[in-house]
Amino acid sequence: METGKAMKYVATISVVVAVGLFAYVVNASNMMSYLSSDPKVCINCHTMNTAYATWQHSSHRNRATCVECHLPRDSFINKMLAKSRDGFNHSVAMTLRTYGLNIRATENASDRIQANCIMCHQEMVSQIAINSGLYQVSGSDTDIDRRCWDCHRDVPHGINTNLTATPDNIGVKEL
Repeated sequence: METGKAMKYVATISVVVAVGLFAYVVNASNMMSYLSSDPKVCINCHTMNTAYATWQHSSHRNRATCVECHLPRDSFINKMLAKSRDGFNHSVAMTLRTYGLNIRATENASDRIQANCIMCHQEMVSQIAINSGLYQVSGSDTDIDRRCWDCHRDVPHGINTNLTATPDNIGVKEL
C-alpha cells in the first residue's frame, strides 16, 4: 500500500473515531437537554439532587424553575453564556471533586439570583425600600442592600443544603 493511501485511510478512521466519540459524549452526558429550561436537567448530575429535592418541596416549585432564578433573563445570549460558563465550571468541579459537601453560588451567580429575586418580587422590594427610608433611625447603619437570602435563607432550598444531610434526597421523586 502506498504511503498516501495509508495516510488517507488513517485520517478517515481518525475522523470517524472522533465523530463517534463526540456522539457518545453528547449522548452519555445528555448534552442536548442542557438547552432546555426543564428543572430535571439540573439533576443530570447527581450532586444537584439536593438542590432539586429541596426546590421540589419549596413554595417556589410551582412558580419558578432553576433557570428562572439562576440565569439572566435580559437576553437569550446572556442566558446561554451564563449557562455555558456555569456548566463548564460545574463539570470541572464535579470531575475533579472540588465542590465539597456544600455547593455555593459564585459572586456572579449570586448577582444573577439577586436580580431575579428583585424582578419577581419588585412590588415588595419597592415597599421595603420606601419603608426603610421612612422608619430608619437616625444614625443607624441599617443596610437595605443585603442579599434576599440573608433573611430568607430557607427559600427555596431549605435549611439543610448539605449534600449528605438533606431530607427527601433519595433519588428524584415525581410530585
